[in-house]
Amino acid sequence: MPHHVAVLALDGVLPLDLGIPARVFNEACTPDGTRLYSVSTFSPGGRTVRTHEDFRILVDHDESVLETADTVVIATQEPSEHLLATGTLPAEVAAALDRIRPQTRIVSLCTSAFLLAAAGLLDGRRATTHWALCDTFARLFPAVEVDPDVLFVDNGRILTSAGGAAGIDTCLHLVRRDHGAAVAAAAARRCVSAPWREGGQAQFIEHLVPQDTDRSTSATRQWALEQLAEPITLEDMARHAHMSVRTFTRRFRSEAGSSPLKWLAQRRLAHARLLLESTDLTVARIATTCGFGDPVALRKHFHAHLGLSPVAYRRAHHAPEPTEVH
Repeated sequence: MPHHVAVLALDGVLPLDLGIPARVFNEACTPDGTRLYSVSTFSPGGRTVRTHEDFRILVDHDESVLETADTVVIATQEPSEHLLATGTLPAEVAAALDRIRPQTRIVSLCTSAFLLAAAGLLDGRRATTHWALCDTFARLFPAVEVDPDVLFVDNGRILTSAGGAAGIDTCLHLVRRDHGAAVAAAAARRCVSAPWREGGQAQFIEHLVPQDTDRSTSATRQWALEQLAEPITLEDMARHAHMSVRTFTRRFRSEAGSSPLKWLAQRRLAHARLLLESTDLTVARIATTCGFGDPVALRKHFHAHLGLSPVAYRRAHHAPEPTEVH
């Protein structure tokens, strides 16, 4: 059976964000084109929803969809004056959240993290929301550890994300978590979206499009991707870009939202995951191909970022078993 995703739409919902879960999850398919998720959009009582813009939306479902939902996504809506003043939920919204099953995964997009916090679901957890409201969020919910500098936070069962395109990143992250990097990358291609942005990437990038293309680090990033098997230092990258290390690091961070070496490690890990899922290469060969040098270093990165070994990751994602000893 497809994984059932229920998307909650409340008054004040942002239409673009409301469509993100269906857009991403409906593109996650098996090789024969079978959809891996089914998406239902609902509102309290199944009523028409007043959006943040100048139109309303008619939904086909009410809270009863929560009885079969494997994941619940709360679409972005501006926190109400009542919520901002009291930190409490309207009774109707609280009742809807109470119907979510204990094992169901819960995701908030952008400022809907306020709803999860008001319901007590984020107490003692790390969370994020739109950077412009992180200070307000922290004052209103001191029991939550607020991180304003990330795209999303994955706490296992509960995930929170930043604004706008970070909702796409979060949904693709879930597809990757559920079905692996190859399925997520294919879904991203069909959505014409970037296939990989780590949750820890900065929300706000100073220059999304480099102001001086002659001094951009984009060519060096492409060069590094083509040299993943080789040992690459920060000095090597700066030299390729014809910049000092200090200037290169500053420009790289403003364009990519991450330090050069952190970005490189993320790309190596992403490539290793893809090879584990889609090839029968040994762990040792994959470690070399992705620039980790040896299996020990690869295992350390997998344990640090994914909480399991490369062999366990391969087994969980149904890749062909390696035929060589590793």
